[in-house]
Amino acid sequence: MKKSQIEDIEIKLLLEAILRRYGYDFRNYAGASLKRRIHHHLLRSNCESIAEMIPKLLHDSSFFELLLFDFSITVTEMFRDPSFYLSVREKVIPYMKTYPFTKVWHAGCATGEEVYSMAILLKEEESLDKATIYATDFNDSALSKSKSGIYPINNVQQYTANYQKAGGVGSFSEYYHSQYDSIILDQSLKTRLTFANHNLVTDGVFGEMNLILCRNVLIYFDRDLQSRVLKLFYDSLIDGGFLCLGNKESAQFSDVSEDFELIDPKEKIYRKKS
Repeated sequence: MKKSQIEDIEIKLLLEAILRRYGYDFRNYAGASLKRRIHHHLLRSNCESIAEMIPKLLHDSSFFELLLFDFSITVTEMFRDPSFYLSVREKVIPYMKTYPFTKVWHAGCATGEEVYSMAILLKEEESLDKATIYATDFNDSALSKSKSGIYPINNVQQYTANYQKAGGVGSFSEYYHSQYDSIILDQSLKTRLTFANHNLVTDGVFGEMNLILCRNVLIYFDRDLQSRVLKLFYDSLIDGGFLCLGNKESAQFSDVSEDFELIDPKEKIYRKKS
């Protein structure tokens, strides 16, 4: 048997051990991405093989927490892909303003930068006070960072440029204050935010949403899991609600593809048909 075949068996056993011991199901994550993340953790683990990692994670929850962090997708920034936020501002917010109260779900919120970006956008559109934004992720350490709203000050220049390109109507500096080598986002942005642990793979409907954002998460799932998660989003949206995916993601070919209208093909903004 080839070394690569043996490694595939080791990975399957590792994922099964994670599921049975901790309840996290990574079996339907995209294979190449998952393998890269496992190898990255292997280099830091002092283990000689993937198989050697299995008893370690079974008996040491702190070892698993480090592995879980490597499995999490935390590449993000404020107003990431500014043209997306500009499109939301122009094509989604006008519809949301017609409701007396709105609910927004950021699924897979990572460390929270994009959650606060949406809060800023809604505030500028005079819609934040009548909205609740639910920010969820399966990684508790990422959620903790999200709740803090504290980010490195050396990212401010990029954040400011993104904000301006996203149609910001004021100055980005109005939304944070500096302290040492960090920026702390304004407390007013947090008043409408609710953070919660939610696993897209194993948890259920997060219901009656007007807008769901899950950008650059589905690319790490295989086709079957993508379809399951898209069905979860469909069931979690009101009729006429909006779904925003990453620009390399699509609802096409899923079981619910015919149930969504594509509002912006470039930015992958969909609307649930009534």
